[in-house]
Amino acid sequence: MAQFMQATGHGRYADLWQWSVDQPEAFWSTIWRFCGAVGEPGGVVLADGDKMPGARWFPEARLNFAENLLQHRDDAEALVFWGEDKVKRRLSRAELYREVARFQAFLVANGVGEGDRVAGYLPNLPETLIAMLAATALGAIWSSASPDFGVQGVLDRFGQIEPKVLICVDGYWYNGKPVDCLAKNAEVVAQMPSLLKTVVVPYLNAAPAIAGIRNAVAWNDLPAGGGNVTFKRVAFDHPLFIMFSSGTTGVPKCIVHCHGGVLLQHLKEHQLHSDVRPGDRLFYFTTCGWMMWNWLVSGLAAGATLLLYDGSPFAGGGTVLFDYAAAEKMTHFGTSAKFIDAAAKLGLRPGKTHDLSALRAMFSTGSPLSPEGFDWVYQEIKQDILLASISGGTDIVSCFVLGHPVLPVWRGEIQCRGLGMAVDVFNDDGQPVRREKGELVCTKPFPVMPVGFWNDPNGEKYHAAYFERFENIWCHGDFSELTAHDGMIIYGRSDATLNPGGVRIGTAEIYRQVEQLPEVVEALVIGQDWPPGRHDDVRVVLFVRLREGVTLDEALTERIKRQIRDNTTPRHVPAKVVQVQDIPRTKSGKIVELAVRNVVHERPVKNVEALANPEALDFFRRRSELGD
Repeated sequence: MAQFMQATGHGRYADLWQWSVDQPEAFWSTIWRFCGAVGEPGGVVLADGDKMPGARWFPEARLNFAENLLQHRDDAEALVFWGEDKVKRRLSRAELYREVARFQAFLVANGVGEGDRVAGYLPNLPETLIAMLAATALGAIWSSASPDFGVQGVLDRFGQIEPKVLICVDGYWYNGKPVDCLAKNAEVVAQMPSLLKTVVVPYLNAAPAIAGIRNAVAWNDLPAGGGNVTFKRVAFDHPLFIMFSSGTTGVPKCIVHCHGGVLLQHLKEHQLHSDVRPGDRLFYFTTCGWMMWNWLVSGLAAGATLLLYDGSPFAGGGTVLFDYAAAEKMTHFGTSAKFIDAAAKLGLRPGKTHDLSALRAMFSTGSPLSPEGFDWVYQEIKQDILLASISGGTDIVSCFVLGHPVLPVWRGEIQCRGLGMAVDVFNDDGQPVRREKGELVCTKPFPVMPVGFWNDPNGEKYHAAYFERFENIWCHGDFSELTAHDGMIIYGRSDATLNPGGVRIGTAEIYRQVEQLPEVVEALVIGQDWPPGRHDDVRVVLFVRLREGVTLDEALTERIKRQIRDNTTPRHVPAKVVQVQDIPRTKSGKIVELAVRNVVHERPVKNVEALANPEALDFFRRRSELGD
């Protein structure tokens, strides 16, 4: 980042950021050159730059995403894989290249070409990366889901995009236990007529029984490779990935991202904002159903070694991720705010118990990281580390606001707005505000905007998702604040904010307070229409999951309310505090306030398949405590 600032003649980040959004053509063409993107940029950087959506980036360019990730083919390590404490593997860059060539030959032999869809129903395995690179090198479109999705959840996603080839797994490990997937795979394949072939990756067993899966072939039985990978250079906006919205409000939206946009954005975020250098060892705890997998694997283009992990983050005595960090000299540790909270609650002290001398940066996303989470990282992991709370989404497969290796880290704040991202905060009247809560918006086009939604020929769903609130402005749906340091605080999703007595309150403000109490493992808060039948006011209802053996009584209820009142405002204090055994969350670990709100109001919850633990919704139904 310091080199980039010097190269562009900017001494202060604020000036660099302003230049990057005022002069997008100059900025993004500089990113292409500085970050070493492979391809032909062409002569035009931006056409129709006043339209959002509608702007077109590098309309004359030709490039291929996979070519950029596979440009190094030597004996240096491309990836290391840990499957909990059960499986360990390594692949050099040369071996990765050969494996991609082998799988690509299989795809070509089965008629897969430009624009076809290839889907992975897979854990975060080396084979997942190999299959993605083989498909996207051809100009085919990659999409993935993790194997903990149920049959309907997979059909809701892949059924919409009609893949030609599905890659799945015989099973996976979670918390030391094997989970068989063969019956589920057979059911999925039986209901997807578009599939020509299904490839089954052995993970639990060397020779899984695949006879019950239509047109199935075992990964190990594919013909031996040879020859080179074909890299089909495509247009900048040629589809690369189809990502899926979380789907808790209906069938998931299929968000289409392109080769050029994903590549340039990830090069910028890795090399500049995250300081990922050649030879670094980059880790993110993620499944293949979360956009952070797509973000992680792009690290190959920055010359990093990928550290892949599949399984429970607390396997093997609770310290497996820190065991991994120490053993593999991890330089960048990516995880979720929920993991940091959980590690703190468990009393882990990895800085004392593990050699983390190689670690330079820690990333946190998925939900807002509390100020206390910042404290724990600096106290218990490392004092001289970049702690980058980052936020963006599947919608842009990247970040709006993120870290900066040269700027200070302010407790409880995201450091800065991303280069080239004209991020602002608007009030309800569409006016920009500072040090005041409002809607996170982006006021100018950027290359990693989706090219559209699948099966949305007129762009109506796409427009409705981001551009309905403010004309020609991307409205992201996060309740946020730009701080005095020009950093950002995210207070939760806009559609989950509470509105008691007409005052908007971010859910993260309440979670931050209540989860400091040692008895509380986690919490979920909603606004309940009150009195019943009225829709013009709500009361705040807080659900708490408590430590094992702890029961919510009057004294603890009062302590919870006092903690919230003393550290926020009286309006934040819940009218009701209710104990529950579990809290529902999506596959990527986000708690689902809207689904719980629907259950409490006896409204249907759409697409329960999107939840990791849908049975938890039953703990919120017809609670007698909420009737008075």
